[in-house]
Amino acid sequence: MAFNIGLSGLRAATSDLNVTGNNIANAGTAGFKQSRAEFADVYAASVLGSGSNPQGSGVLLSDVSQLFNQGNINYTQNALDLAINGNGFFVTSNNGEVSYTRAGYFGTDRDGFMVNNFGYKLQGYAVDDAGNLQNGVVSDIQIQTASQSPRPTEEITQTFNLNSTNTVPTTTPFDPTDPTSYNSSTSTNIYDSQGNAHVFTQYFVKTAANTWNMNVLIDGRNPADPSLTTPYTANVGFTTAGQLDLTTLSSPELTVNADGTITMPAGAWVPAASDGGTPPVWAGNGADPAAAGVTLDLRSSTQFSSAFAVSSISQDGYTTGELSGLEIDDTGVIFARYTNGQSKVQGQIVLANFANVQGLTPVGKTAWVQSFQSGEPVVGTPRSGTLGALQAGALEDSNVELSDQLVNLIVAQRNYQANAKTIETESAITQTIINLR
Repeated sequence: MAFNIGLSGLRAATSDLNVTGNNIANAGTAGFKQSRAEFADVYAASVLGSGSNPQGSGVLLSDVSQLFNQGNINYTQNALDLAINGNGFFVTSNNGEVSYTRAGYFGTDRDGFMVNNFGYKLQGYAVDDAGNLQNGVVSDIQIQTASQSPRPTEEITQTFNLNSTNTVPTTTPFDPTDPTSYNSSTSTNIYDSQGNAHVFTQYFVKTAANTWNMNVLIDGRNPADPSLTTPYTANVGFTTAGQLDLTTLSSPELTVNADGTITMPAGAWVPAASDGGTPPVWAGNGADPAAAGVTLDLRSSTQFSSAFAVSSISQDGYTTGELSGLEIDDTGVIFARYTNGQSKVQGQIVLANFANVQGLTPVGKTAWVQSFQSGEPVVGTPRSGTLGALQAGALEDSNVELSDQLVNLIVAQRNYQANAKTIETESAITQTIINLR
């Protein structure tokens, strides 16, 4: 009996050493979760029960459980490295074989798919052609590396203040080359269908108290006929309180809309370019404006007794852009940044969690697969429900505490020695009996 008890102790101590050694070996493995050997005592069963004073029959390894406590977050230089701060696992697919991991070594393959260091594809919500997330449809996340197509300008939103103390210019008629013929001016870039930038310039000329002319040139030319420098003109008036008076808006070339915005119809602008000669000859560049024209929103503008100033201006057009970088926020949304200053959603990473993470089956490569004991995965976006947040440019360190594991080594070694001593003692006793005469 003592031999079997001692042997079970040796086997248990060996298992403990194996588990501890594996923890130590993976102390530097990102996303690794340490394990512990769990033991139970053994008693011999009899037909009529174990009796009131049963003798033990040794020890057995009841389970090797994993400890899924959080590892430290370690920041790296790779923007696509990802760490989970909280609950959840990354979902990866290897030709349809789904596995779960906490190791966030991610990059892109030659087709633009986000993959880990074993080539498994990261799962998440993709986007449609319009850039809208397809929530609820989990698929491989693919980064679109192609150039971003240009977008012609459709809307300009502008807020400015005209100085109410300005006087009517004495120089007439308006001449864009003569600053004495107008009071103020401002410019912004707008774009045609090919992504070419054009300078949209407004010249403000006071005509009477609370009344102004807004003269518009594009590239210093007439918008419809680039061979001319005559501007489009709109009448702009203000109330006695200095607010824009929408009832005064009018223009012979531009369309004043019912909501107070002003539209330059598509046919009223011919995108043009210079031949670079002296003097330059301007002609259409072969591109088109936005099909809906260009709408100018001045409704927040004012006329107060202060210097002319443009407090805000924005337009929705842009030129073509090349992919310059990727950013991932803490909810897993992937943004692509382009050289034209634009950004575009490329997808959203999802996480999975389980009712019993202890029940997951480890399959190596710092990955787990679902089992009957783990239950079905609950899939969602980071920071939703009980799922943790993502940290881009970082990795989760192994949760192995080396000092604890080294102490475990000492304990396992002592246990092994003690159980070996049990066998040695039983052997000596047996030899004594054999030597009886």
